[in-house]
Amino acid sequence: MKWTQARRAEKMNPSVIREILKVTEKPGNISLAGGLPSPKTFPVSAFSAACEKVLREDAHAALQYSASEGYLPLREMVARMLPWPVDAAQVLITTGSQQGLDLLAKVLLDEGSRVLVETPTYLGALQAFTPMEPEIVSVASDDGGLDLADLAAKSAGARFFYVLPNFQNPTGRTMSEESRAALSLEAARLGLPLVEDNPYGDLWFDTPPPLPLTARNPEGCVYLGSFSKVLAPGLRLGFMVAPPSIFPKLLQAKQAADLHSPGFNQRVVAEVMKDGFLDRHVPTIRALYKSQRDAMLASMAQAMPDGVTWNTPAGGMFLWVRLPVGMSAIELLPLAVARNVAFVPGSPFYAEKADGRTLRLSFVTASVAQIQTGIAALAGAIREMRAEPALAVARPARQLDALPLP
Repeated sequence: MKWTQARRAEKMNPSVIREILKVTEKPGNISLAGGLPSPKTFPVSAFSAACEKVLREDAHAALQYSASEGYLPLREMVARMLPWPVDAAQVLITTGSQQGLDLLAKVLLDEGSRVLVETPTYLGALQAFTPMEPEIVSVASDDGGLDLADLAAKSAGARFFYVLPNFQNPTGRTMSEESRAALSLEAARLGLPLVEDNPYGDLWFDTPPPLPLTARNPEGCVYLGSFSKVLAPGLRLGFMVAPPSIFPKLLQAKQAADLHSPGFNQRVVAEVMKDGFLDRHVPTIRALYKSQRDAMLASMAQAMPDGVTWNTPAGGMFLWVRLPVGMSAIELLPLAVARNVAFVPGSPFYAEKADGRTLRLSFVTASVAQIQTGIAALAGAIREMRAEPALAVARPARQLDALPLP
């Protein structure tokens, strides 16, 4: 029997990051690739106590079907913790913030619809938007912010602009107060809705990031958040805050997708979060990640050859690296894997005109010793590629999903 796939299925691609993670599963490999929170930050004892209490006091409701909008006490907690007035009726609990991107794509995008994204942008957003067959257009961006003239030139007919202002995945950059204020005003002038994705905003190291874009124009923005980075990703819980004008359709899309996110998980998270738990817990995550960032920065400064550049993120989980002129991160990856270290090439994070010299490093799951060893190995791979330019040219470019798997 022949199964006929929908045309949109042809647009679906495997996650580059997930494919790389397969390569790094063999013992001895140091992965600086995946954007996984450190297991050291998971509050296991708090979850154990919360699970026991929920099952003891509220088992029948926790194990039953529940409201598609989400568990009301959890939605109220989300509304209270945001730095602008939010009604719980605007909060939709999602199965991870990735589902929020999928729901937005289903509700807001038609074939050929224009979507604006940063340069580069989150790979998972590109994966969520692409099956709807939109026109995804990159807005010129750098560490200083967005090119607002480029934004205005490309905004005609755009359904929304997707943006990650805080410790962006993949670059780790943070949008300044001046850039946020200017973007908010320009988006309002253009009538351009904003989708603000903020999974990393609580993971600042020295000072909190500026006020969210959504706080400046709540009616013109949808805000996405996650419990994965501050509690645990295995819960698969995130949330959306949406204006009343589009909330009902997002809710209907949610109902069609999975009826509701796991009610038991929602009650457990609400139990863990009560009494200000996050205010006590998140600073421990910040301290750990800052120490690991500092270790990676020190190792980079010590080991990297001339011509390699990188940034200093003020929070989050990632370092953004650019290789010397003439080098390719995709071609470098097999050399690095042969030295038992892995990273994510930057090209898949670009909607257009990828910069093949870029790569992303994650500093949160490896120990300080592993970071030091891994960065030294990566530097060795870079030197090997630079010392053998003829081999690098002769070697055919390898697709990431064609790397040998263990």
